[in-house]
Amino acid sequence: MSEDTAITDLDGYTPRQITANDLEGSLDDAYAASMVVVDDGQLVTGTVVRVDRDEVLLDIGYKSEGVIPARELSIRNDIDPGEIVSIGDQLEALVLQKEDKEGRLLLSKKRAQYERAWGTIEEVKERDGVVSGPVIEVVKGGLIIDIGLRGFLPASLVELRRVRDLQPYVGRTLDAKIIELDKNRNNVVLSRRAYLEETQKEQREDFLTNLTPGEVRTGVVSSVVNFGAFVDLGGMDGLIHVSELSWKHVDHPGSVVQVGDEVTVQVLEVDLDRERISLSLKATQQDPWQEFATTHRVGELVYGRVTKLVPFGSFVQVGEGIEGLVHISEMSAHHVDLPEQVVTPGEELWVKIIDIDLQRRRISLSIKQAAEGGVVAQEYQEHFGEHAFDEEGNYIGPTEVDPATEAAWAEYYEELERSGGTAAFEGDEAGETTEAPETTEAPEATEAPEAVEEA
Repeated sequence: MSEDTAITDLDGYTPRQITANDLEGSLDDAYAASMVVVDDGQLVTGTVVRVDRDEVLLDIGYKSEGVIPARELSIRNDIDPGEIVSIGDQLEALVLQKEDKEGRLLLSKKRAQYERAWGTIEEVKERDGVVSGPVIEVVKGGLIIDIGLRGFLPASLVELRRVRDLQPYVGRTLDAKIIELDKNRNNVVLSRRAYLEETQKEQREDFLTNLTPGEVRTGVVSSVVNFGAFVDLGGMDGLIHVSELSWKHVDHPGSVVQVGDEVTVQVLEVDLDRERISLSLKATQQDPWQEFATTHRVGELVYGRVTKLVPFGSFVQVGEGIEGLVHISEMSAHHVDLPEQVVTPGEELWVKIIDIDLQRRRISLSIKQAAEGGVVAQEYQEHFGEHAFDEEGNYIGPTEVDPATEAAWAEYYEELERSGGTAAFEGDEAGETTEAPETTEAPEATEAPEAVEEA
């Protein structure tokens, strides 16, 4: 048997001549069959094979690597690709363009993430759920939260009360409710306040139920506004209205308290329906009016400073936060048309207490009656020394007369002598005269201030 016959008869196998064209066609078919087919808008998955400053190359099994520009890596702006991905990472991307002008396959990780996120967010919104993500940016009017896409959280909805400084929230992970969703406009509005209100409602109800008007609590000032200050009581914030900050007049709450101050307050009112707590700082402090009324009595002499002139008299400060009125009729023994004829703002002088109305917080004073002498209030006796007063509290200290006062009396007596027994005082009505005082010595009480200076 020949060699050809042997080969031909082997299991009935007949060899066929192989051509170059046959081999080439098989390779093309095999290569085409192994390639990934992509279309614009398709989601693909691949491996990161290169990370540059401005782009990332992703192998998705296509004839060439896909290019993800840096701007298409994340919803965050101006991000370094190296902070987002590393070589070997598996990524999902969306095909933006199969072939750009340079023949490249353009991909977007951001758009793929966006498409996936919308489906999830729509589901969360439908079941009234909660989304969570880090704060990545502060923008005008609020915060941007990364929830797979850019969710906008308005400043007014960050906390239970409005927050002025949003910068500290950057980097924090926040939970929020979805209150508005519009895919066509790429608009997602979130509310952390709604989430807090929902999760804290039960806690707030228990806190308010256990809070009693009149109760004294310690808290920390959490916010200062034009109309008062908010205090964190350890479960909820209460408001100290500006009128309850101090017994004295307050121009701005910031002059009394600052954020972070620990304060002791009294609960004034608890509104369960509106979930509001009214507090008072001054209620925990000594009432200066009560203290003044307790330590002083009608008829005493006190030393004060003129604070303001009004058409009907002048106000004199006689204690910390305590002002009394000297009516124009009590300013001098002679007729007075205007308060400035007798006193000037800032002037210090002795006055006599002629009435104390604690309920209305009013004190009536008299300069005229102070000139007649009387018992000096206890605090001045202690300050000037007990040796300057008798057992009844009357001033018996040095009686040296101020030169200006002595000159004024001398001028008065000269006028009195020229007028034949009566002297007209400046400010009297036309034709009206005032009789000379019965005494020719300086009034006792007017000497007390000079004695004070001497002491």
